[in-house]
Amino acid sequence: VQLVESGGGLVQPGGSLRLSCVVSGFDRGRYAIGWFRQAPGKEREGVSCVISTDNSTVYTDSVKGRFTISRDNAKNTMYLQMNSLKPEDTAVYFCAATDQVQLPLCRPQWYVHWGQGTQVTVSS
Repeated sequence: VQLVESGGGLVQPGGSLRLSCVVSGFDRGRYAIGWFRQAPGKEREGVSCVISTDNSTVYTDSVKGRFTISRDNAKNTMYLQMNSLKPEDTAVYFCAATDQVQLPLCRPQWYVHWGQGTQVTVSS
C-alpha cells in the first residue's frame, strides 16, 4: 500500500491550496480514508475523513466551511481543497487509510497506512 501526497506549499492568509493523495495497492470494499495534520509541538489531528461506501464525511470544527474533501475513484486520488487559509492551518498534512472503519472516524490511531506528508505554510 502506498499513499503519496502533493500540493503543499507557502500561501498567504486567505489563500487556497489543493492537496492530492494518490493511493495504490489498497483494494478494499469498505474503508476509511482521510487527511490529517501535525503542527510543530502538537499532536497529529484528523482534518477530514470519509467512508468509501457511503461517502459519510467528517470535518474537524476548525476547518468546517473552508476545507472540502473529495475523491476521484477513477484516478485513485483523494483531494483536500483548502480555502480561506489561516496561519493556524500551518502544518504537515498527511493522508491515511484503513480497512478497519471505527468511530470517531477521524481518530489518527485507527489508520494503518500513511503517506509521507506535505508541508503547508500559511504566512504573509
